[in-house]
Amino acid sequence: MIWRSVVGKLWITILLLVSVVLTLLTILLTQFFESFYDDQARDQLTKMADRLMLIMESDENKEEAIRITSEMAEAYSMSIMIIDENQESFMSENSYDDAPYIPVSVFKENDKLSTVAESGKKIYVNGDFPVLNKNDETMQRMIIYGEPYGSGENAGAVYVYQSIENVEKTTNHTKYLIFLAAGIAIILTTVFAFFLSTRITAPLRRMREAATSVAKGEFDMKVPILTHDEIGELGMTFNRMGRQLKNNITALNQEKEQLTSVLSSMADGVITFDRKMNILVTNPPADRFLQAFYYESGMKTEVNGNVPETVRQLFGQVVALESEQMTEIAIQGRSWVVVMTPLYDQSLIRGAVAVLRDMTEERRMDKLREDFVANVSHELKTPIAMLQGYSEAIVDDIAESEEEKKELAGIILDESKRMGRLVNELLDLARLEAGHMKLHYSSLPIIPFAERIVRKFQGPAKDREIQLNLEFKKDLKSLQEEMDIDPDRIEQVLTNLIDNAIRHTSQGGFVILTVEVSDQNVKFFVKDNGTGIKEEDLPFVFERFYKGDKARTRGKSGGTGLGLAIARNIVEAHGGQISVHSKNNEGTTFSFVIPRTLK
Repeated sequence: MIWRSVVGKLWITILLLVSVVLTLLTILLTQFFESFYDDQARDQLTKMADRLMLIMESDENKEEAIRITSEMAEAYSMSIMIIDENQESFMSENSYDDAPYIPVSVFKENDKLSTVAESGKKIYVNGDFPVLNKNDETMQRMIIYGEPYGSGENAGAVYVYQSIENVEKTTNHTKYLIFLAAGIAIILTTVFAFFLSTRITAPLRRMREAATSVAKGEFDMKVPILTHDEIGELGMTFNRMGRQLKNNITALNQEKEQLTSVLSSMADGVITFDRKMNILVTNPPADRFLQAFYYESGMKTEVNGNVPETVRQLFGQVVALESEQMTEIAIQGRSWVVVMTPLYDQSLIRGAVAVLRDMTEERRMDKLREDFVANVSHELKTPIAMLQGYSEAIVDDIAESEEEKKELAGIILDESKRMGRLVNELLDLARLEAGHMKLHYSSLPIIPFAERIVRKFQGPAKDREIQLNLEFKKDLKSLQEEMDIDPDRIEQVLTNLIDNAIRHTSQGGFVILTVEVSDQNVKFFVKDNGTGIKEEDLPFVFERFYKGDKARTRGKSGGTGLGLAIARNIVEAHGGQISVHSKNNEGTTFSFVIPRTLK
């Protein structure tokens, strides 16, 4: 609404100010002119009376004097009443025309007017008197001035009077002009105030629109500069403010994007809390940590600030001690180290930032290193003890016959070979995991390669009365379809898998090598119906030195538990994947897939 706008307020203010000033001025002028015309009427009546007195005293012909005074009174629209010493009255001739005529009795009977000749004092009377005008008597406001003349027996009085209507007409006309001028002034002031207010507030309205646009994020909005006064300077300042604000917002957005990129690319989780422990900022690793906590706690919806109790206690310690604190927490089988540091707002703590590091892999590697040392020590302990014992038996001549010595030497040789295999497998595994083992790729036919592997194990399979077969899930276009692999390493994988399958399949069982060929990949399946693998052992069969069952040995020499770990690394070095499916006492299926051609 216009009354609530700056235009309306400024317009009304100027209009009220001018109206008050004009009203006061009109009142003062009206009073001034009323007093002025009243004084002027008195002055004219006094002067007229003085002239009459002068004429009456200087002219002996009374009639001539009355005629002259009548003409003078007519010229000034006045009436004259003369009462001489004989109480005879004389009046101006115009008193019988349109001019008002006051009866003689009024002058003789009025308390004030009748005392002029006797007291010899001048009297000025303003009031209502009966007036004859064309034989009609009415009450009118009259101004009467009475002045004595002569003295003693010749004393008389001269009265000059005039209707106040003449003065009121003049006064009213003056008032009309004053009010007309005041009205015109108010109208002009209204137009001028509205025009001025519009001119002043138009740039302000544009600034308001520009400020609204800036508040919505449109920082390119500019205010046009139409004047070079204070409003123009305000517009230029607003435009400079908009440019500076745009630069600041751009800088803040860049810093925010940079901070977001840094947080998103961090491997560690970051959570920022306020003083009430509401979560302000998180990154993807921290989100995964919170999602795991929500799932473990059985929460259907995420609650801001709901974190593990350990983290909540750590936050309380950080706020209370105002120092960095650290703890470790396990959620969903993963180990997290939480380091929390206070955030300051000048000297007050306004929150805290928590850095979460997933230490699961490090803890697993620590355990693997411990297991590795324990397993290697365990694997080497038996052959070393046997080497030492049988060597001492030969040195101490416990074996007396040549046959016994050869038997002891054979055991020492077997244990030495076992240690050699263990060392070689450890070296191969270390080179594979470090990426230092170079693969020698070559193209070779798929069918002849698979048939050669199966023929290689036909002897051990027949010895254990196990049926070993080769199958293809897809008819090959020709016997010469090839694949690009390192044949020695893939043969090592298949040898390990088939050998394990034969060793852990009971007499009368079967082992099947199945080859599935596609345009991109070659997939191998080694299936048996042997003892199988327990469900709790399946996730660990590819770990080094892992043995889920003591029955899994290499005859008398015993297995090292490195074969499947080496097989997995060889397959992954070819860009493939290996997996296992098994049920206890029902059989096991190992499968691995490798790309058919080099990429």
